[in-house]
Amino acid sequence: MRLRFKLLMASGLLAFATPISAHNIVIGNDDGLTANVKALYDALKAKGHDVIVAVPCQQGSGMGGAVQMMKPFQPLKTDCLHGAAKAGDPGAGPMTVAGFENDFYYVDSTPVVAMLYGLDVVAPARWGKAPDLILSGPNIGRNAGPIVVSSGTVSNAQYGMMRGIASIALSAGMNSHSENILANPLSQQIAERSVTLVQALIAGAEDGPLLPAGIGLNVNFPDQLDGAVWKSAQIGSLSDYDARFVDDLPKVMGKAKAGSPPLPGLYFRVLEGRAETGQEKDEAAVSRENISVSVMQVAYDVPEPQRALAEDMASLLNSSKEN
Repeated sequence: MRLRFKLLMASGLLAFATPISAHNIVIGNDDGLTANVKALYDALKAKGHDVIVAVPCQQGSGMGGAVQMMKPFQPLKTDCLHGAAKAGDPGAGPMTVAGFENDFYYVDSTPVVAMLYGLDVVAPARWGKAPDLILSGPNIGRNAGPIVVSSGTVSNAQYGMMRGIASIALSAGMNSHSENILANPLSQQIAERSVTLVQALIAGAEDGPLLPAGIGLNVNFPDQLDGAVWKSAQIGSLSDYDARFVDDLPKVMGKAKAGSPPLPGLYFRVLEGRAETGQEKDEAAVSRENISVSVMQVAYDVPEPQRALAEDMASLLNSSKEN
């Protein structure tokens, strides 16, 4: 699979030696109903895939792997983003907005919970089994570098990987937003490139798994896709964002009112810092002009050779206890 995938990448991911079969795919994200999700759904359906969309009711960026357990979901108190569902609708279920009644689902919870609804409720009812592939995103805003640990987009893929399902996190620039309409020309471009990657994986896998067990992909698209090429990258230390706690958030944001007491909070801004030596292959550097493709492993596990450290530590501690 590895050699075949490299050959497909080298050929521009455009020509495949074998027919592409239809697959069962679940799309999730942490942004709710967006132009990016709609465009990706449409592009996958056009290739013959069977697709389910399961997203949070509201914007959930920065929620990471947060989940709500042992909590029944009550009817909605407010409308979902872009009217995906209305106040009074159930806390989870099919979207009720016109044009999205089929294949599109929402959950009034975190991104991961919405994804699990798609995996544990909708997929078994639809296919009687888990999906072949999970696509999380495309996110509005890149998830490259340290920010991945708080990304709902990446966490969705991680949960899928832990379930043994091939999973890919997809993220794009802030300019792929939806605003008040579910249309953005860039969303279509991102969807087309994403489907190209999916088709290449399917062709490269032949009759085997789309990705090796315990392995997923983190893909980041640049603001402008014209001329962008696919490049391998690493989840490194370079970041596109600055997130830090401050003791007076309104003051830092330039919105403090005279006489108002300091209000602490988490400050967040987009950075444009240059890559330092050794960071040239980091996702945050590569994805500014090209499409970065990074390999990630399940959660915080490490490759087999590095596990010897824990074994040595355990032996040392056990020996110390005996003495």
